[in-house]
Amino acid sequence: MQGVLSAGRGAAAMCSLALFPPPLADGEVTLYESNNELVSGSSPNSYSMQEWDPPSLHFPRELLKPHSRPESSSKTAFLDHRDTLWMRSAAAWRDTGLTGVLDEITHSVEEVPKWLGVSAGCILAVLRLASSFHGSLFPHLTLSNMDMVAEFSQVLDWSDCTVRAFAWHPHTDKFAVALLDDSIRIYNSKSETTPTLKHRLQRSVAALQWKPLCASALAVACHTCLLVWHVDPTSLSTRPSSGCAQVLSYPGHAPVTSIAWAPSGSILVSASPVDTAMLVWDVAAEICVPLQRVGGGGVTFLSWAPDGGRLLAATPSALFRVWETWMWTCERWPCLKGRCQSGCWSPDGSRLLFSVQGERVIYALTFNDALGGPKDAAIVADLSDTTFNSPDGDIIIGGEVQSLAWDPRGERLAVLLKGNKMTEGRPAVIAVFKTRSSPVFELLPCGFVNGEAGAEPRLMQFHPRFKHGALLTVCWSNGKMSHVPFYFVSAGAVQPNPLPHLAGQTVDHSSHQLYTIL
Repeated sequence: MQGVLSAGRGAAAMCSLALFPPPLADGEVTLYESNNELVSGSSPNSYSMQEWDPPSLHFPRELLKPHSRPESSSKTAFLDHRDTLWMRSAAAWRDTGLTGVLDEITHSVEEVPKWLGVSAGCILAVLRLASSFHGSLFPHLTLSNMDMVAEFSQVLDWSDCTVRAFAWHPHTDKFAVALLDDSIRIYNSKSETTPTLKHRLQRSVAALQWKPLCASALAVACHTCLLVWHVDPTSLSTRPSSGCAQVLSYPGHAPVTSIAWAPSGSILVSASPVDTAMLVWDVAAEICVPLQRVGGGGVTFLSWAPDGGRLLAATPSALFRVWETWMWTCERWPCLKGRCQSGCWSPDGSRLLFSVQGERVIYALTFNDALGGPKDAAIVADLSDTTFNSPDGDIIIGGEVQSLAWDPRGERLAVLLKGNKMTEGRPAVIAVFKTRSSPVFELLPCGFVNGEAGAEPRLMQFHPRFKHGALLTVCWSNGKMSHVPFYFVSAGAVQPNPLPHLAGQTVDHSSHQLYTIL
């Protein structure tokens, strides 16, 4: 089945950045939302959280040395050439598939018959010629693995970002942070122990996700494989053994740029821009089933609907698919200008919001099984450039979307706009919308989230179980991490939690930090 992107029904109700309040002056920091307004202060310590504070951390950037290994680095210098051709070919198959095996045979002229070496060289040349033609159709295939991860990551400026991936645990106040040096650290409100995860295959981490309904399993999208760490939350060990990690790999499926657990935790899906199939993993059995469709040139981004019924799969080309996960059939949605960059689902899984590269709008697809699914996509937000006057001069906000995040209650939508770092006065910024589903779906302006002077947002994620509304975690270009609460009473709450009293507090801020220095 194929749909069409268009202005669709509901375009008349779309929200514009021109309706937003002006951004904060440089040096003012967004602290929280109360009474439908964003409250700011001169420093992140102007306000203390009401309940759990994420721990105060300090990871100086100069101590986080990134790996500077090129793609083929000096791997051969460390290979044991006493290994048999069969063993080296098996390793090449695991790493790069058929082309790796043929390359190994071609360069082992003293160990193979002449006819076999010549045949392998000819087949390799044909495959490379076909790959070159394929690369002309899909230009992303000419990128190095590192550049490919940076291109399709949900993190803005991934290559230079101190925090490369972040994941809240779905059921508790615990989060995992992947850093520039390829280590992963886990912070838990109920433990002073901070496990640090390291593995020889844990390179170029593109995504993290905790397994639902499980306390210990963390999936990691890496340079050449998937890792699934099993970290006992009651353990006092700060350096879990690499034996605690399962290695899941498949020929031709690297780098892995996106992963998604089913909401039931029963299966894990992985995606790679070089593989037209997304892999559905039975993690316990360490086996997978490829789900392949013609067209697209790979799979770049995955997002599972909270009800488990649908899965968004974006491709490097101007189309994306929405899979129905009961019978694993899919709808094909071509885009007009570019690929689907990001997407997020409403809490009930009935509505998908997404953005398209090269377009300055947010689209919405509404799914109604009784009506046979959507026929077109409606534009619900206009993100065209808007000029705001400020004491520091004019600021232009708008442009393409890097990532989208919708809070679990479905009432706040955070949009990370890329900006233009080559142009002064065009910063990357987070615009937050209020979302309303009844009587019609619409987005309403809330405000812009501002960090410390000179800091721009790089990645963001909502806390999955914040009691008093929504809590947005933001990682900034200066290596800090802020946690911005949005206090509101949910429209669908039967017995709403009372909002914390914010006015007139006298609090010792010395032991509280909203920001985490990385």
